Amino acid sequence: MRFSRTLAVASMAFIAGGFASRVLPFAVAQTTAATPLAAQIIDVDTLEGEAIGPIVPNTELRSKTLVVTDMATVAVQQGNVPKHYHAGNEEIQYVLSGTGTMWLGDTRRTIKAGDLIVIPKGTNHAGTIATSGTFKAIAIKIPPQAAGDTHFVE
Repeated sequence: MRFSRTLAVASMAFIAGGFASRVLPFAVAQTTAATPLAAQIIDVDTLEGEAIGPIVPNTELRSKTLVVTDMATVAVQQGNVPKHYHAGNEEIQYVLSGTGTMWLGDTRRTIKAGDLIVIPKGTNHAGTIATSGTFKAIAIKIPPQAAGDTHFVE
């Protein structure tokens, strides 16, 4: 199970990289310049609560950026953020834990661990309501999210 989840996340990152090369941060906007990637293994399963980071103001979300490149960022997120959209980046989320619903466009959708959520720029998303556990996901932003590019909607 752990190997298949790790393989799925690695595959998703590979696909995102390929996607990013063909397209012109609610993780917190990434303002740090990219540095050369270092070979590493990150045990995302052990990242919980404060290990992910403090609660983002005006949300119930914790976010920790794991990888930064000029073309994309990868973060682990835990919790919830109000419904919003990003005008300048695509987002791909892989749900690691939790079940419930979220807004995707104008429709409330059921989500669960193992789901891959593709969010084109300008698409309303988030506003999750958990029915089991706390939502935890890997979020890939392509390109990295610019400061101020989280637009909340009702």
